[in-house]
Amino acid sequence: MKTNILKLDGKKGKSIDIPLVFSEELRPDLIRRAFHAVRSRRYQPKGADPLAGFRTTATGWGTGGGMSRIPRTKAGPKRKGRSAKGRRYRSKGRWFPAAGRGAIIPGTVGGRQAHPPKSCKILIKKINTKELGKAMRSAIASTAVPELVKGRGHSIGDITLPLVVDDKFMSLEKTKGVKETLSTIGLSTELERTSKRSIRAGIGKLRGRKYRTKTGPLIVVPSSEEKQPILKAARNVPGVTAVSVNELDMDMLAPGSHAGRLTIWTESAIKDLQRRFA
Repeated sequence: MKTNILKLDGKKGKSIDIPLVFSEELRPDLIRRAFHAVRSRRYQPKGADPLAGFRTTATGWGTGGGMSRIPRTKAGPKRKGRSAKGRRYRSKGRWFPAAGRGAIIPGTVGGRQAHPPKSCKILIKKINTKELGKAMRSAIASTAVPELVKGRGHSIGDITLPLVVDDKFMSLEKTKGVKETLSTIGLSTELERTSKRSIRAGIGKLRGRKYRTKTGPLIVVPSSEEKQPILKAARNVPGVTAVSVNELDMDMLAPGSHAGRLTIWTESAIKDLQRRFA
């Protein structure tokens, strides 16, 4: 299977063989499982204090008094016997309004939570190594299927997939140059789509994620000790992500567990991909 390399001016260049990984069977079920397994490792454990709601003097009053047997807070210091049960009272200039109030059990004011989140809960979802590898190969192969790419909402026009560009693309150092090159190769409509921000619906606006940005193209460069200039130049383009071959994961190839992200490969990245998935 061959594909043509696009030059920076949008013209077609020489043709190269693409790796066999692009011929992998499409497995949306495995991609979904692998995505959630990778994403689950980012979850931060949270839970209530095990002693929350128990730091109180409350004890049950027993039976026979015509009162329910829920634990109730004691009246205060230096009050013993029956007077220790008391109600709101004043002692040494201080008021003790919580005397006799229910505590500890759920459903009472100041009581513990019924089923609090526990920090010991296992959040990580496991997946077999071979299944994860097959899911990665399937996600890479899905980037060459026009129906899946368009189904995700990308505007690709009549661009041939997989989209491979010349290695000169990696030497771009300015964000302006990255935008101009993407527009030249036929992705101007895609850049317009990802440049629009929308305000998130719901309470998420108050939690540090007010705006939503659409997912745009993924730029893949070869792995090397020296970072390519394009990795820094493409950071400020809305929706665009630039990574090396070794940094590819399911969250980038299939955002939201939906395969078919528009991916721009450099010529060297294709060769590096062949080495990694030989």
